[in-house]
Amino acid sequence: MRWSLLSVLLLSLTTVGVLGQSLTADAYFAFETPIAKANLLANIGSDGSSAHGAEPGIVIASPSTSDPDYLYTWTRDSALVFQTLIDQFTLGQDDTLRPLVNSYVGAQTVLQHVSNPSGNITTGGLGEPKFNIDMTAFTGSWGRPQRDGPALRATALITWANYLISTGNTSYVTLSLWPVIQLDLDYVASNWNETTFDLWEEVSSSSFFTTAVQHRALRQGATFATTLGQTSSAATYSTQADNSYWNPSGYMTGNTGGGRSGKDANTVLTSIHTFDAAAGCDATTFQPCSDRALSSLLIYIRSFDIYTINNGLPANQGWATGRYAEDVYYGGNPWYLTTLAVAEQLYDALIVWNTQRTLNVTALSLPFFTNLVPGTTAGTYTSNSSTFAALTSAVKMYADSFVGVVERYTPADGALAEQFTRTEGTPTSARDLTWSYAALLTANNARNGVVPASWGAAGLVVPTVCRGSGGPTVPATFDVNATTVLGENIYVTGSVSALQNWSPSSALLLSSASYPIWSVTVNLPASTVIEYKYIRILNGEVTWESDPNRSFTTPASGSIVLIDAWR
Repeated sequence: MRWSLLSVLLLSLTTVGVLGQSLTADAYFAFETPIAKANLLANIGSDGSSAHGAEPGIVIASPSTSDPDYLYTWTRDSALVFQTLIDQFTLGQDDTLRPLVNSYVGAQTVLQHVSNPSGNITTGGLGEPKFNIDMTAFTGSWGRPQRDGPALRATALITWANYLISTGNTSYVTLSLWPVIQLDLDYVASNWNETTFDLWEEVSSSSFFTTAVQHRALRQGATFATTLGQTSSAATYSTQADNSYWNPSGYMTGNTGGGRSGKDANTVLTSIHTFDAAAGCDATTFQPCSDRALSSLLIYIRSFDIYTINNGLPANQGWATGRYAEDVYYGGNPWYLTTLAVAEQLYDALIVWNTQRTLNVTALSLPFFTNLVPGTTAGTYTSNSSTFAALTSAVKMYADSFVGVVERYTPADGALAEQFTRTEGTPTSARDLTWSYAALLTANNARNGVVPASWGAAGLVVPTVCRGSGGPTVPATFDVNATTVLGENIYVTGSVSALQNWSPSSALLLSSASYPIWSVTVNLPASTVIEYKYIRILNGEVTWESDPNRSFTTPASGSIVLIDAWR
């Protein structure tokens, strides 16, 4: 634990509210930002001082080689790190980064073609989550595939490509970048609705974070492909549906499987990594200031009243947050990057409110605002109102207080590990986590009002059910009451191709957002007799329902809801 001058400053200014928090955040970011940048660069091969043995452009997750061994390169983490660096270069913050970005492009071009346990370039290999730092395949047991990596890599490289086009370097983009981006986008377009391990590499189901970043990649990819004249690709990337993750209790569910509550940092990370200031407070794309994102954020934060280091902290001040309350990895602790992500979401929200000069409080977001300013009522407040000033000041103070939590548990040398213990706040797990440093840099940018390039989220309409093909179809909702154990999921399969023709290996995963009711909506052929069954899958073991097959006839039009109980 680091009791520095910054902590003393915070304690000495407790009577001045916002001022105290802001001064502490100012001082901490001034202290920590250069350390985070240097330590992040140290984790990139081949010149990074902590990345010995890594090929040029390869991001190591951490120099830690035991307890835990993180000396590997993850596609997801690397893309998020280089999105940070690409943003810094393209926004004029660091003009020295170009050679490093070029090295990343070269490394990813090679890695896409490395055969691995998930397959090769044409059979699913792009879904492989991690590789050895010499760019050979990691062949050990792991949670695979993880389908967020190709989407995030495509997004980072499209940002880079758009910058290069704006500076007249279209030929390089067409010849060198487009082939890499196209491979990733084609993979996403073909696999977006397939089962995946989540970003925590623990649950195989559907993941809100994965779905959202895939949606962004395809939408952004369609626009980019059109820019390059790749019209057939653009049409392919424009078609995507959305799985339903919203829990009626007021929060976005992190995963459809896994048997947990669904209150998960993956939703906060979704909000900041799909942030588009031009979209305002759009709830469809889960923008940081949307009522859904704010409601979900408050519920997520409050789930960490289980941490000893949060004991006695007021509800309107920052708490240490982790991946999810049920976490047991290394004892289930707060993470630096998740706590910083909360602050970043709030800073992003402030960017939009201050830009559009209005703030809308809905019935859904009202608990978030009354937690900060008691007596707030639903309504739209303009920037010349006292309520707007009070709410935005309170949100800024709230965001800074999460930075204050990170500051309190940052050691004197500024090194950021993966986690800090839930009882004492001592750094633990992997040391010098590259993602932790990237999270610090992006939170600082957001606090300073830096706006990343738009990805086209404004005005998007996301379909709520999967699209069918062929003759007339009707939406059929399958609802089954089924209790499960941790890691167990419920699927449905049946007698038509839309239900995967009785194949347990490709059966449709149901959402547990309203557990113990599992649900999925599928477009099925109209006026057709259909047989089906539910199955359970736990650790690869398939359990079928008892006989006989269930059966129904779809209507000629309209919709149908099937209400079942596991048997």
